[in-house]
Amino acid sequence: MSGPNPPPDPSSAEDSTVTARARTVRLQWLVNQLFRGLLRAPLLCRVVGKRLLTLYVVGRRSGRQYAIPLAYHRHDGTLLVGTQFGWIRNLRTGQTVHIRLTGRRRPADVRILTDETSVVEHLAIMARDNRQFAKFNQIGIDQHGDPSPGDLHLAWASGARIAVLTPR
Repeated sequence: MSGPNPPPDPSSAEDSTVTARARTVRLQWLVNQLFRGLLRAPLLCRVVGKRLLTLYVVGRRSGRQYAIPLAYHRHDGTLLVGTQFGWIRNLRTGQTVHIRLTGRRRPADVRILTDETSVVEHLAIMARDNRQFAKFNQIGIDQHGDPSPGDLHLAWASGARIAVLTPR
């Protein structure tokens, strides 16, 4: 019995029914800049940083450093970050990255999850805990607080991956 299929390549013409589902807001760069500043501010970072961190990632091809504010979820001593956006492909399991968490910059070890079962399971954990995350990623929540299995699968099929970060 073979394992789950990898997520389809969104640029492939074979599966034109699957498209990116996560949304950006107008002037996303400005919103990101604002949150990066808030996450650096000594007192404000304690409030804003309860659900957000800044991830510092280097582009694989460009070598350019990016600072990306992200929602995270604490889970079993790790931080879960999930996204359908392409920047996550710059991260590799075993890599060390830097994060800014509650105002302090520190290294973190990376483990990337791409298989359907793991991604759907971890997206569900994140969506249950953070309704804004669920809304941003178009994951419906039922009256019992459970995420829609169909929406979770669509997020995976659209290229969602999970980064499990272990701060040092």
